[in-house]
Amino acid sequence: MGAFVYMLRCDDGSYYVGSATGQTLDKRIAEHQSGAFPGYTFKRRPVTLVWSDYFERVTDAIAAEQQLKGWSRAKKEALARGEWSAVSSHARRPSARRKMAKE
Repeated sequence: MGAFVYMLRCDDGSYYVGSATGQTLDKRIAEHQSGAFPGYTFKRRPVTLVWSDYFERVTDAIAAEQQLKGWSRAKKEALARGEWSAVSSHARRPSARRKMAKE
């Protein structure tokens, strides 16, 4: 059994990254929308699904979720827009970006 990793844009403009195992993604998003469980999105509804991916292995989904949670806001927004070149450019160290800009 696999799992989904997803990113929601909350009503306050923040992002929430989560995973869903053993259920459909639609059901999990509906739980966020309804406030079924207290947590980050409870007071930040409504939420909008901006990105998701399915992983065959739950361990891969968990690893991806943890990685995305560590990303900057700019990198999450680039992922939500599907701008892969921007995702990788945000992955570079700030000093490397400054050096490239000077050249």
